Amino acid sequence: MRYLSLLFPLLLSAQQVTLVDKSTHKPLANAQFIQNHKLTLSDANGTLNFEPSRTKTIHVKAYGYRPFSWDVNESIHTLEIEPIKVKGLYLSFWGASPKSKTFKNAMNLLETTEANALVIDVKSEQGMMSYKTNVKAASAMDAHYNRTIKDINSYMKNLKAKKVYTIARIVCFKDELSAKNHPERAVKRSDGTVWRNAAKMAWVDPFNPKAQDYIISIAVDAAQKGFDEINFDYVRFPAKASLQFSQDNTQENRLKAIEHFIKKASLRLRPYGAFLSVDTYGYVAWNTKNDTNIGHKTEVLARHADYLAPMLYPSGFNKGILGIDDPAQEPYRIVKATLLKMTQTVEPVRLRPWLQYFKDYAFSRKHYNDFEIKEQIRASDDVNCSGWLLWNPSSRYNRGGLIKN
Repeated sequence: MRYLSLLFPLLLSAQQVTLVDKSTHKPLANAQFIQNHKLTLSDANGTLNFEPSRTKTIHVKAYGYRPFSWDVNESIHTLEIEPIKVKGLYLSFWGASPKSKTFKNAMNLLETTEANALVIDVKSEQGMMSYKTNVKAASAMDAHYNRTIKDINSYMKNLKAKKVYTIARIVCFKDELSAKNHPERAVKRSDGTVWRNAAKMAWVDPFNPKAQDYIISIAVDAAQKGFDEINFDYVRFPAKASLQFSQDNTQENRLKAIEHFIKKASLRLRPYGAFLSVDTYGYVAWNTKNDTNIGHKTEVLARHADYLAPMLYPSGFNKGILGIDDPAQEPYRIVKATLLKMTQTVEPVRLRPWLQYFKDYAFSRKHYNDFEIKEQIRASDDVNCSGWLLWNPSSRYNRGGLIKN
């Protein structure tokens, strides 16, 4: 009886909620219900029990849906979660400026076409930040000096008011600024000097804990600013031999380092309810017996990331893939075949490919216009992915290939 009296207040405080699809009202099974650092999955009926006292705000994440936040003081027994197929445009560091013609053009496309998302450069390859974060280490390196978004709070408020799905692109281990300020974290040549690639860009060592923590702190800040999703690019080892790292550069060590980093980032991001996606090469889907020498295997990346974003630009594939002499001439086949290969280890709803929105540079130099864009999108849709992202390094887009609203 004594134990029942102790348990009774707990039973009274526990609450039950049901998660359903906002459009179909069907229950959402295995949705992530997050209270601070605690994660609970909804059951087959979309229901779960929770303790309101744990935290004021609860976050819900389900693949193929917008992230959802709920104030537990609101007495609601059913949470309607909105489905979304993300259709995104990439905005470069300079193009993300709200004053730029690039940004204004992108916003016009969001209003007049099926596009509904922006991938915004938050941390560039050079290590520059597009807005002033609260990360002291970034301020110490003056990473915000050339920032293009002066008021991130009003910027995000404006995008949310227009229901734009926002993705913060964070370039991870390719980071000239960090390597220059912290050469002890940099990837080295065999003689111990800092290595730079052909573009004179340095990398930080993916094994280095401080290098990892700095990147994660940037990601957390972006989540706190309200981004729906954090996208990690260059979350890999440089594809070059004879470089020096703080650990032996073996396949086993590379895979462990990348998995550890993504897992650590996922746990740090959990309290904020933002999704985590990681970019990878399309060839990783085909290289099932090795890590492509960069620390990537599809099944390893998928263990802790919410979404995988393979870069499926046909121009980036080698001659002979699928028996095709000129992959740029076969956008549908290239994209669909690679995605189907990935679905052997990852559910389609967790795939959101990067698609080519630029002129072919490897084969016939053909322009990618309406037909090529539509064919790539059709391939993604035919595999039932959760959307797609268009990549143009200069962020120049038009209505070509996009369905009008």
